[in-house]
Amino acid sequence: MAYAAFGALTLCYYLCAFLLFRKNVHMFQLNGYKHPVHKKWIKDNLEELLLRSVWALGAVLLVKKWGDLGCFLAAALFLITAALNLPKKAKKPLVFTARVKRLCLTFLLIGVIPVLFGFFAPEGRAFGALLMSFFLVFAPWLLLGADKLNRPMEKAVDRHYIRDAQRILSEDAQLKVIGVTGSYGKTSVKFFLEKLLSVQYNVLVTPLNYNTTLGVVRTIRENLRPTHEIFVCEMGARNIGDIKEICDLVHPQMGVITAIGPQHLESFKSIANVVKTKFELADALPPDGVFFGNMDDEEIRNRKVGVRTVGYGTLRGDYRAEDIRCDEHGLRFTVRGVEFETKLLGKHNVQNITAAIAVANTLGIPLEKLRQPVRRLEAVEHRQQLRGSGDRLIIDDAYNSNPAGAQAALETLGMFAGLRILVTPGMVELGEKQTELNTAFGRQAAGFCDRAVLVGKKQSVPIRAGLVEAGFPEEHIRVADTVEEAIAMADAFPAEGRRVILLENDLPDNY
Repeated sequence: MAYAAFGALTLCYYLCAFLLFRKNVHMFQLNGYKHPVHKKWIKDNLEELLLRSVWALGAVLLVKKWGDLGCFLAAALFLITAALNLPKKAKKPLVFTARVKRLCLTFLLIGVIPVLFGFFAPEGRAFGALLMSFFLVFAPWLLLGADKLNRPMEKAVDRHYIRDAQRILSEDAQLKVIGVTGSYGKTSVKFFLEKLLSVQYNVLVTPLNYNTTLGVVRTIRENLRPTHEIFVCEMGARNIGDIKEICDLVHPQMGVITAIGPQHLESFKSIANVVKTKFELADALPPDGVFFGNMDDEEIRNRKVGVRTVGYGTLRGDYRAEDIRCDEHGLRFTVRGVEFETKLLGKHNVQNITAAIAVANTLGIPLEKLRQPVRRLEAVEHRQQLRGSGDRLIIDDAYNSNPAGAQAALETLGMFAGLRILVTPGMVELGEKQTELNTAFGRQAAGFCDRAVLVGKKQSVPIRAGLVEAGFPEEHIRVADTVEEAIAMADAFPAEGRRVILLENDLPDNY
Protein backbone atom coordinates (compact mmCIF):
# COMPACT_ATOMS: atom_id res chain seq x y z
CA MET A 1 0.00 0.00 0.00
CA ALA A 2 2.79 2.39 0.95
CA TYR A 3 4.65 1.92 -2.34
CA ALA A 4 1.42 2.05 -4.34
CA ALA A 5 0.51 5.37 -2.73
CA PHE A 6 3.94 6.86 -3.38
CA GLY A 7 3.89 5.37 -6.89
CA ALA A 8 0.63 7.21 -7.64
CA LEU A 9 2.18 10.41 -6.31
CA THR A 10 5.26 9.84 -8.50
CA LEU A 11 3.23 9.34 -11.68
CA CYS A 12 1.25 12.55 -11.09
CA TYR A 13 4.47 14.36 -10.21
CA TYR A 14 6.12 13.34 -13.48
CA LEU A 15 3.04 14.33 -15.48
CA CYS A 16 3.07 17.74 -13.86
CA ALA A 17 6.86 18.05 -14.28
CA PHE A 18 6.59 17.29 -18.00
CA LEU A 19 3.84 19.86 -18.55
CA LEU A 20 5.84 22.50 -16.68
CA PHE A 21 8.93 21.56 -18.68
CA ARG A 22 6.94 21.84 -21.90
CA LYS A 23 5.67 25.32 -21.03
CA ASN A 24 9.01 26.64 -19.85
CA VAL A 25 11.13 25.14 -22.61
CA HIS A 26 8.69 26.58 -25.17
CA MET A 27 9.32 30.05 -23.77
CA PHE A 28 13.06 29.30 -23.58
CA GLN A 29 13.00 28.36 -27.27
CA LEU A 30 11.10 31.54 -28.19
CA ASN A 31 13.68 33.49 -26.18
CA GLY A 32 16.41 32.06 -28.42
CA TYR A 33 17.82 29.80 -25.66
CA LYS A 34 19.38 32.97 -24.24
CA HIS A 35 19.68 32.84 -20.44
CA PRO A 36 19.55 36.63 -19.82
CA VAL A 37 16.46 36.97 -22.05
CA HIS A 38 14.75 34.01 -20.38
CA LYS A 39 15.58 35.25 -16.88
CA LYS A 40 13.90 38.55 -17.74
CA TRP A 41 10.87 36.63 -19.05
CA ILE A 42 10.70 34.73 -15.73
CA LYS A 43 10.91 38.00 -13.79
CA ASP A 44 8.21 39.64 -15.92
CA ASN A 45 5.88 36.63 -15.56
CA LEU A 46 6.76 35.54 -12.02
CA GLU A 47 3.31 36.15 -10.55
CA GLU A 48 1.56 34.04 -13.18
CA LEU A 49 4.18 31.28 -12.95
CA LEU A 50 3.73 31.02 -9.18
CA LEU A 51 -0.06 31.06 -9.41
CA ARG A 52 0.14 28.03 -11.69
CA SER A 53 2.55 26.02 -9.54
CA VAL A 54 2.69 27.19 -5.92
CA TRP A 55 -0.23 24.91 -5.01
CA ALA A 56 2.14 21.96 -5.30
CA LEU A 57 3.80 23.01 -2.04
CA GLY A 58 0.74 21.70 -0.16
CA ALA A 59 1.83 18.13 -1.01
CA VAL A 60 4.40 17.96 1.77
CA LEU A 61 1.81 18.84 4.42
CA LEU A 62 -0.60 16.21 3.13
CA VAL A 63 2.05 13.46 3.06
CA LYS A 64 3.45 14.39 6.44
CA LYS A 65 0.05 14.48 8.16
CA TRP A 66 -1.82 11.57 6.54
CA GLY A 67 0.85 9.21 5.23
CA ASP A 68 -0.43 6.94 2.45
CA LEU A 69 -3.75 8.77 2.22
CA GLY A 70 -1.78 11.99 2.07
CA CYS A 71 0.17 10.61 -0.92
CA PHE A 72 -3.07 10.08 -2.82
CA LEU A 73 -4.30 13.56 -1.85
CA ALA A 74 -0.95 15.07 -2.86
CA ALA A 75 -1.19 13.21 -6.18
CA ALA A 76 -4.56 14.88 -6.74
CA LEU A 77 -2.97 18.24 -5.92
CA PHE A 78 -0.26 17.58 -8.52
CA LEU A 79 -2.98 16.75 -11.06
CA ILE A 80 -4.65 20.10 -10.35
CA THR A 81 -1.28 21.82 -10.84
CA ALA A 82 -0.85 19.88 -14.09
CA ALA A 83 -4.29 20.98 -15.29
CA LEU A 84 -3.34 24.61 -14.65
CA ASN A 85 -0.36 24.14 -16.98
CA LEU A 86 -1.98 22.31 -19.88
CA PRO A 87 -0.61 23.67 -23.19
CA LYS A 88 -2.66 26.25 -25.04
CA LYS A 89 -2.79 26.75 -28.78
CA ALA A 90 0.38 28.64 -29.68
CA LYS A 91 1.06 31.05 -32.53
CA LYS A 92 4.48 29.43 -32.88
CA PRO A 93 4.33 25.93 -31.38
CA LEU A 94 7.18 24.30 -29.50
CA VAL A 95 9.49 22.41 -31.86
CA PHE A 96 10.86 19.22 -30.28
CA THR A 97 14.36 19.62 -31.71
CA ALA A 98 17.22 17.35 -30.70
CA ARG A 99 18.32 20.04 -28.25
CA VAL A 100 14.88 20.16 -26.62
CA LYS A 101 14.83 16.36 -26.32
CA ARG A 102 18.24 16.34 -24.65
CA LEU A 103 17.13 19.12 -22.33
CA CYS A 104 13.97 17.17 -21.49
CA LEU A 105 16.03 14.11 -20.55
CA THR A 106 18.37 16.12 -18.28
CA PHE A 107 15.45 17.97 -16.65
CA LEU A 108 13.58 14.76 -15.90
CA LEU A 109 16.72 13.03 -14.62
CA ILE A 110 17.15 15.85 -12.11
CA GLY A 111 13.53 15.23 -11.19
CA VAL A 112 14.34 11.63 -10.21
CA ILE A 113 16.08 12.79 -7.02
CA PRO A 114 12.85 13.40 -5.01
CA VAL A 115 11.48 10.02 -6.15
CA LEU A 116 14.56 8.18 -4.90
CA PHE A 117 14.10 9.68 -1.44
CA GLY A 118 10.54 8.39 -1.27
CA PHE A 119 11.12 4.86 -2.57
CA PHE A 120 14.38 4.01 -0.85
CA ALA A 121 13.91 5.88 2.43
CA PRO A 122 10.30 5.34 3.58
CA GLU A 123 10.85 7.63 6.54
CA GLY A 124 11.89 10.30 4.05
CA ARG A 125 8.66 10.27 2.07
CA ALA A 126 7.56 13.65 3.38
CA PHE A 127 10.99 15.04 2.48
CA GLY A 128 10.65 13.45 -0.97
CA ALA A 129 7.26 15.14 -1.38
CA LEU A 130 8.85 18.43 -0.30
CA LEU A 131 11.56 18.05 -2.96
CA MET A 132 8.92 17.21 -5.58
CA SER A 133 6.98 20.35 -4.67
CA PHE A 134 10.05 22.54 -4.86
CA PHE A 135 11.05 20.92 -8.17
CA LEU A 136 7.68 21.86 -9.67
CA VAL A 137 7.59 25.39 -8.27
CA PHE A 138 11.18 26.15 -9.27
CA ALA A 139 10.90 24.44 -12.69
CA PRO A 140 11.74 27.65 -14.65
CA TRP A 141 15.08 28.01 -12.85
CA LEU A 142 15.81 24.26 -12.85
CA LEU A 143 15.34 24.29 -16.62
CA LEU A 144 18.13 26.86 -16.90
CA GLY A 145 20.25 24.67 -14.60
CA ALA A 146 19.63 21.66 -16.84
CA ASP A 147 20.65 23.73 -19.87
CA LYS A 148 23.91 24.69 -18.15
CA LEU A 149 24.61 21.01 -17.46
CA ASN A 150 24.02 20.31 -21.14
CA ARG A 151 26.09 23.25 -22.37
CA PRO A 152 29.38 21.37 -23.03
CA MET A 153 27.49 18.75 -25.03
CA GLU A 154 25.47 21.39 -26.92
CA LYS A 155 28.63 23.28 -27.82
CA ALA A 156 30.21 20.08 -29.12
CA VAL A 157 27.12 19.31 -31.23
CA ASP A 158 27.06 22.89 -32.58
CA ARG A 159 30.77 22.71 -33.48
CA HIS A 160 30.17 19.47 -35.37
CA TYR A 161 27.32 20.98 -37.40
CA ILE A 162 29.25 24.21 -38.05
CA ARG A 163 32.33 22.31 -39.27
CA ASP A 164 30.13 20.22 -41.54
CA ALA A 165 28.56 23.39 -43.02
CA GLN A 166 32.03 24.89 -43.52
CA ARG A 167 33.11 21.72 -45.33
CA ILE A 168 30.12 21.92 -47.68
CA LEU A 169 30.84 25.59 -48.46
CA SER A 170 34.55 24.92 -49.03
CA GLU A 171 33.67 22.32 -51.68
CA ASP A 172 31.78 24.93 -53.72
CA ALA A 173 34.35 27.60 -54.53
CA GLN A 174 32.18 29.13 -57.30
CA LEU A 175 29.25 29.88 -54.98
CA LYS A 176 28.54 33.60 -54.51
CA VAL A 177 27.20 34.48 -51.06
CA ILE A 178 25.07 37.59 -50.51
CA GLY A 179 24.48 38.60 -46.91
CA VAL A 180 21.35 40.60 -46.07
CA THR A 181 20.79 42.33 -42.75
CA GLY A 182 19.07 45.37 -41.27
CA SER A 183 16.78 46.36 -38.44
CA TYR A 184 13.83 45.81 -40.75
CA GLY A 185 13.20 44.93 -44.39
CA LYS A 186 15.82 42.17 -44.57
CA THR A 187 13.37 39.27 -44.95
CA SER A 188 11.46 41.07 -47.72
CA VAL A 189 14.68 41.96 -49.56
CA LYS A 190 15.87 38.35 -49.24
CA PHE A 191 12.74 36.95 -50.87
CA PHE A 192 12.69 39.69 -53.53
CA LEU A 193 16.30 38.83 -54.36
CA GLU A 194 15.34 35.19 -54.77
CA LYS A 195 12.67 36.08 -57.36
CA LEU A 196 14.76 38.58 -59.30
CA LEU A 197 18.05 36.65 -59.33
CA SER A 198 16.27 33.44 -60.36
CA VAL A 199 15.77 35.03 -63.80
CA GLN A 200 19.40 34.17 -64.54
CA TYR A 201 20.85 32.16 -61.65
CA ASN A 202 20.13 29.06 -59.55
CA VAL A 203 19.47 30.65 -56.15
CA LEU A 204 19.16 29.34 -52.59
CA VAL A 205 17.88 31.56 -49.78
CA THR A 206 17.65 30.91 -46.06
CA PRO A 207 14.00 29.88 -45.56
CA LEU A 208 11.41 31.52 -43.32
CA ASN A 209 13.21 33.34 -40.49
CA TYR A 210 16.33 31.16 -40.46
CA ASN A 211 18.67 34.06 -39.72
CA THR A 212 20.80 32.82 -36.80
CA THR A 213 24.10 30.97 -37.10
CA LEU A 214 22.51 27.58 -36.52
CA GLY A 215 19.61 28.45 -38.83
CA VAL A 216 22.12 29.23 -41.59
CA VAL A 217 24.04 26.03 -40.76
CA ARG A 218 20.86 23.99 -41.08
CA THR A 219 20.06 25.62 -44.46
CA ILE A 220 23.51 24.80 -45.80
CA ARG A 221 23.51 21.19 -44.56
CA GLU A 222 19.98 20.40 -45.71
CA ASN A 223 19.44 22.51 -48.83
CA LEU A 224 22.67 23.69 -50.47
CA ARG A 225 23.48 21.78 -53.68
CA PRO A 226 26.48 21.97 -56.07
CA THR A 227 24.12 23.37 -58.71
CA HIS A 228 23.39 26.51 -56.67
CA GLU A 229 25.18 29.58 -57.98
CA ILE A 230 24.05 32.16 -55.39
CA PHE A 231 23.27 31.78 -51.70
CA VAL A 232 21.26 34.68 -50.22
CA CYS A 233 21.82 34.55 -46.48
CA GLU A 234 19.61 36.56 -44.11
CA MET A 235 21.54 37.60 -41.00
CA GLY A 236 19.67 38.46 -37.81
CA ALA A 237 21.14 39.72 -34.56
CA ARG A 238 20.22 40.45 -30.97
CA ASN A 239 23.74 41.00 -29.66
CA ILE A 240 27.05 42.47 -30.81
CA GLY A 241 29.00 39.80 -32.68
CA ASP A 242 26.01 37.81 -33.95
CA ILE A 243 26.43 38.89 -37.57
CA LYS A 244 30.21 38.51 -37.48
CA GLU A 245 29.68 34.91 -36.36
CA ILE A 246 27.52 34.20 -39.43
CA CYS A 247 29.98 36.02 -41.73
CA ASP A 248 32.87 33.93 -40.36
CA LEU A 249 30.87 30.89 -41.45
CA VAL A 250 29.65 31.89 -44.94
CA HIS A 251 32.24 34.54 -46.01
CA PRO A 252 29.91 36.77 -48.09
CA GLN A 253 31.20 38.51 -51.22
CA MET A 254 28.26 40.94 -51.27
CA GLY A 255 26.29 42.52 -48.46
CA VAL A 256 23.04 44.46 -48.17
CA ILE A 257 22.09 46.60 -45.16
CA THR A 258 18.44 47.62 -45.46
CA ALA A 259 17.94 49.97 -42.49
CA ILE A 260 19.10 50.91 -39.01
CA GLY A 261 16.52 51.44 -36.30
CA PRO A 262 15.56 50.86 -32.64
CA GLN A 263 14.99 47.11 -32.95
CA HIS A 264 15.90 44.68 -30.11
CA LEU A 265 17.05 47.54 -27.88
CA GLU A 266 16.45 45.33 -24.84
CA SER A 267 19.59 43.42 -25.77
CA PHE A 268 21.49 46.00 -27.86
CA LYS A 269 20.96 48.81 -25.30
CA SER A 270 21.77 51.59 -27.82
CA ILE A 271 21.46 52.51 -31.49
CA ALA A 272 25.27 52.74 -31.61
CA ASN A 273 25.47 49.04 -30.83
CA VAL A 274 22.86 48.30 -33.51
CA VAL A 275 24.95 50.20 -36.09
CA LYS A 276 28.14 48.43 -35.01
CA THR A 277 26.50 45.02 -35.28
CA LYS A 278 24.82 45.55 -38.65
CA PHE A 279 28.06 46.84 -40.15
CA GLU A 280 29.82 43.64 -39.13
CA LEU A 281 28.50 42.45 -42.52
CA ALA A 282 30.19 45.29 -44.44
CA ASP A 283 33.40 44.80 -42.43
CA ALA A 284 33.47 41.11 -43.39
CA LEU A 285 33.40 41.71 -47.16
CA PRO A 286 36.61 40.94 -49.12
CA PRO A 287 38.57 43.74 -50.89
CA ASP A 288 36.77 42.98 -54.17
CA GLY A 289 33.38 42.72 -52.47
CA VAL A 290 30.37 44.98 -53.01
CA PHE A 291 28.32 46.68 -50.32
CA PHE A 292 24.72 47.74 -51.03
CA GLY A 293 23.36 50.36 -48.66
CA ASN A 294 20.04 52.16 -48.26
CA MET A 295 21.06 55.77 -48.81
CA ASP A 296 17.74 57.06 -47.44
CA ASP A 297 18.97 55.89 -44.01
CA GLU A 298 21.24 58.47 -42.40
CA GLU A 299 23.15 55.93 -40.30
CA ILE A 300 24.00 53.90 -43.40
CA ARG A 301 24.67 56.91 -45.64
CA ASN A 302 27.19 58.42 -43.22
CA ARG A 303 29.12 55.21 -42.55
CA LYS A 304 32.20 54.64 -44.70
CA VAL A 305 33.14 51.10 -45.68
CA GLY A 306 36.34 49.77 -47.21
CA VAL A 307 34.85 48.20 -50.33
CA ARG A 308 32.93 49.31 -53.41
CA THR A 309 29.61 50.80 -52.33
CA VAL A 310 26.40 50.80 -54.37
CA GLY A 311 23.69 53.01 -52.94
CA TYR A 312 19.95 52.66 -53.45
CA GLY A 313 16.89 54.47 -52.14
CA THR A 314 14.09 56.86 -52.96
CA LEU A 315 15.94 60.11 -52.25
CA ARG A 316 19.50 59.35 -53.37
CA GLY A 317 21.78 56.55 -54.46
CA ASP A 318 23.15 54.89 -57.60
CA TYR A 319 19.79 53.14 -57.99
CA ARG A 320 17.18 55.74 -57.08
CA ALA A 321 13.46 55.06 -57.33
CA GLU A 322 11.72 58.09 -58.81
CA ASP A 323 8.23 59.12 -59.92
CA ILE A 324 6.72 56.94 -57.18
CA ARG A 325 2.97 56.37 -57.36
CA CYS A 326 1.42 54.48 -54.48
CA ASP A 327 -2.22 53.53 -53.89
CA GLU A 328 -4.33 50.65 -52.63
CA HIS A 329 -3.73 48.75 -55.89
CA GLY A 330 0.05 48.72 -55.63
CA LEU A 331 3.16 50.66 -56.59
CA ARG A 332 4.67 52.21 -59.72
CA PHE A 333 8.13 53.76 -59.86
CA THR A 334 11.09 54.31 -62.16
CA VAL A 335 14.71 53.22 -61.68
CA ARG A 336 17.31 54.51 -64.15
CA GLY A 337 14.61 55.30 -66.68
CA VAL A 338 12.91 51.89 -66.51
CA GLU A 339 9.37 51.78 -65.08
CA PHE A 340 8.45 49.06 -62.61
CA GLU A 341 5.07 48.16 -61.18
CA THR A 342 3.95 45.75 -58.47
CA LYS A 343 0.78 44.88 -56.60
CA LEU A 344 2.65 45.13 -53.28
CA LEU A 345 1.43 47.73 -50.80
CA GLY A 346 3.40 50.34 -48.91
CA LYS A 347 5.91 52.95 -50.00
CA HIS A 348 8.57 51.23 -47.88
CA ASN A 349 8.49 48.33 -50.35
CA VAL A 350 9.84 50.66 -53.04
CA GLN A 351 13.11 50.70 -51.07
CA ASN A 352 13.09 46.92 -50.62
CA ILE A 353 12.42 46.22 -54.31
CA THR A 354 15.00 48.80 -55.39
CA ALA A 355 17.59 47.03 -53.21
CA ALA A 356 16.90 43.76 -55.03
CA ILE A 357 16.99 45.55 -58.42
CA ALA A 358 20.38 47.09 -57.55
CA VAL A 359 21.90 43.72 -56.62
CA ALA A 360 20.43 41.89 -59.61
CA ASN A 361 21.54 44.54 -62.10
CA THR A 362 25.03 44.65 -60.58
CA LEU A 363 25.19 40.89 -61.13
CA GLY A 364 24.51 41.39 -64.83
CA ILE A 365 20.73 41.11 -65.18
CA PRO A 366 19.41 43.95 -67.43
CA LEU A 367 16.82 46.25 -65.84
CA GLU A 368 14.30 45.49 -68.60
CA LYS A 369 14.58 41.80 -67.79
CA LEU A 370 13.65 42.56 -64.16
CA ARG A 371 10.32 44.24 -64.92
CA GLN A 372 8.34 41.01 -65.19
CA PRO A 373 9.64 39.38 -61.97
CA VAL A 374 8.99 42.64 -60.09
CA ARG A 375 5.41 42.60 -61.40
CA ARG A 376 5.00 39.03 -60.10
CA LEU A 377 6.32 39.70 -56.59
CA GLU A 378 4.06 38.49 -53.78
CA ALA A 379 3.81 40.06 -50.33
CA VAL A 380 5.93 38.31 -47.72
CA GLU A 381 3.63 36.60 -45.24
CA HIS A 382 2.40 38.89 -42.43
CA ARG A 383 4.17 41.93 -43.91
CA GLN A 384 1.42 44.22 -45.25
CA GLN A 385 -0.22 41.18 -46.80
CA LEU A 386 -3.70 42.03 -48.11
CA ARG A 387 -6.34 39.48 -47.16
CA GLY A 388 -10.06 39.35 -47.80
CA SER A 389 -12.04 41.15 -50.46
CA GLY A 390 -15.09 43.28 -51.04
CA ASP A 391 -16.42 45.02 -47.94
CA ARG A 392 -13.91 43.48 -45.51
CA LEU A 393 -10.17 43.80 -46.00
CA ILE A 394 -7.34 42.98 -43.59
CA ILE A 395 -3.88 44.44 -44.01
CA ASP A 396 -1.90 41.73 -42.23
CA ASP A 397 1.26 43.36 -40.87
CA ALA A 398 1.45 41.01 -37.90
CA TYR A 399 5.16 40.26 -38.01
CA ASN A 400 7.21 41.80 -35.19
CA SER A 401 6.83 45.55 -35.61
CA ASN A 402 9.24 48.47 -35.39
CA PRO A 403 8.67 52.26 -35.47
CA ALA A 404 9.46 52.71 -39.19
CA GLY A 405 7.45 49.65 -40.20
CA ALA A 406 4.50 50.70 -38.05
CA GLN A 407 4.45 54.17 -39.62
CA ALA A 408 4.63 52.65 -43.11
CA ALA A 409 1.68 50.37 -42.30
CA LEU A 410 -0.36 53.32 -41.00
CA GLU A 411 0.33 55.21 -44.22
CA THR A 412 -0.89 52.20 -46.18
CA LEU A 413 -4.08 52.08 -44.09
CA GLY A 414 -4.59 55.77 -44.82
CA MET A 415 -4.70 55.11 -48.57
CA PHE A 416 -7.86 53.00 -48.30
CA ALA A 417 -11.37 54.35 -48.37
CA GLY A 418 -13.92 53.05 -45.84
CA LEU A 419 -13.95 52.55 -42.07
CA ARG A 420 -10.27 52.22 -41.17
CA ILE A 421 -9.62 50.21 -38.01
CA LEU A 422 -6.26 49.71 -36.29
CA VAL A 423 -5.78 46.48 -34.29
CA THR A 424 -2.48 46.39 -32.42
CA PRO A 425 -0.71 45.41 -29.19
CA GLY A 426 2.03 47.90 -30.02
CA MET A 427 5.76 47.26 -30.24
CA VAL A 428 8.06 45.26 -27.96
CA GLU A 429 11.79 44.65 -27.43
CA LEU A 430 12.46 48.38 -27.47
CA GLY A 431 14.07 48.55 -24.03
CA GLU A 432 13.80 51.83 -22.15
CA LYS A 433 12.30 53.54 -25.22
CA GLN A 434 9.33 51.18 -25.44
CA THR A 435 6.83 53.45 -23.68
CA GLU A 436 8.05 56.56 -25.53
CA LEU A 437 7.91 54.90 -28.96
CA ASN A 438 4.50 53.30 -28.38
CA THR A 439 3.12 56.67 -27.28
CA ALA A 440 4.49 58.23 -30.49
CA PHE A 441 2.91 55.36 -32.43
CA GLY A 442 -0.45 56.22 -30.86
CA ARG A 443 -0.08 59.87 -31.89
CA GLN A 444 0.74 58.83 -35.47
CA ALA A 445 -2.16 56.37 -35.59
CA ALA A 446 -4.67 59.09 -34.75
CA GLY A 447 -4.12 60.60 -38.19
CA PHE A 448 -4.73 57.41 -40.17
CA CYS A 449 -7.47 55.34 -38.47
CA ASP A 450 -11.12 55.91 -37.58
CA ARG A 451 -11.29 53.26 -34.84
CA ALA A 452 -8.65 51.55 -32.71
CA VAL A 453 -8.70 48.20 -30.90
CA LEU A 454 -5.70 47.79 -28.61
CA VAL A 455 -4.54 44.39 -27.38
CA GLY A 456 -3.46 43.93 -23.75
CA LYS A 457 -4.58 46.14 -20.88
CA LYS A 458 -1.02 46.89 -19.66
CA GLN A 459 0.73 46.77 -23.03
CA SER A 460 -1.68 49.22 -24.66
CA VAL A 461 -1.54 52.04 -22.08
CA PRO A 462 1.04 54.22 -23.91
CA ILE A 463 -0.66 53.72 -27.30
CA ARG A 464 -3.98 54.85 -25.85
CA ALA A 465 -2.27 57.84 -24.26
CA GLY A 466 -0.78 58.83 -27.62
CA LEU A 467 -4.12 58.48 -29.41
CA VAL A 468 -5.94 60.62 -26.85
CA GLU A 469 -3.11 63.18 -26.79
CA ALA A 470 -3.54 63.59 -30.56
CA GLY A 471 -7.27 64.25 -30.18
CA PHE A 472 -8.57 60.79 -31.11
CA PRO A 473 -12.07 60.26 -29.61
CA GLU A 474 -11.88 57.95 -26.57
CA GLU A 475 -15.25 56.39 -27.47
CA HIS A 476 -13.62 55.06 -30.65
CA ILE A 477 -11.01 53.07 -28.68
CA ARG A 478 -11.52 49.51 -27.44
CA VAL A 479 -9.16 47.24 -25.46
CA ALA A 480 -9.09 43.46 -25.92
CA ASP A 481 -7.18 40.65 -24.22
CA THR A 482 -6.29 38.76 -27.40
CA VAL A 483 -5.90 39.48 -31.10
CA GLU A 484 -8.83 37.18 -31.86
CA GLU A 485 -11.05 39.15 -29.49
CA ALA A 486 -9.76 42.39 -31.02
CA ILE A 487 -10.65 41.29 -34.56
CA ALA A 488 -14.15 40.40 -33.34
CA MET A 489 -14.45 43.90 -31.82
CA ALA A 490 -13.25 45.45 -35.08
CA ASP A 491 -15.92 43.52 -36.98
CA ALA A 492 -18.56 44.73 -34.52
CA PHE A 493 -18.06 48.44 -35.28
CA PRO A 494 -20.96 49.79 -37.35
CA ALA A 495 -19.77 50.52 -40.87
CA GLU A 496 -21.35 51.67 -44.09
CA GLY A 497 -19.49 50.25 -47.06
CA ARG A 498 -15.99 48.87 -46.78
CA ARG A 499 -14.25 47.95 -43.51
CA VAL A 500 -10.41 47.96 -43.62
CA ILE A 501 -8.57 46.42 -40.65
CA LEU A 502 -4.85 46.92 -40.13
CA LEU A 503 -3.39 44.15 -37.94
CA GLU A 504 -0.18 45.80 -36.79
CA ASN A 505 2.00 43.33 -34.90
CA ASP A 506 0.92 40.19 -33.09
CA LEU A 507 2.92 39.51 -29.94
CA PRO A 508 4.67 36.12 -29.78
CA ASP A 509 3.65 33.58 -27.13
CA ASN A 510 6.38 34.73 -24.73
CA TYR A 511 4.64 38.14 -24.32
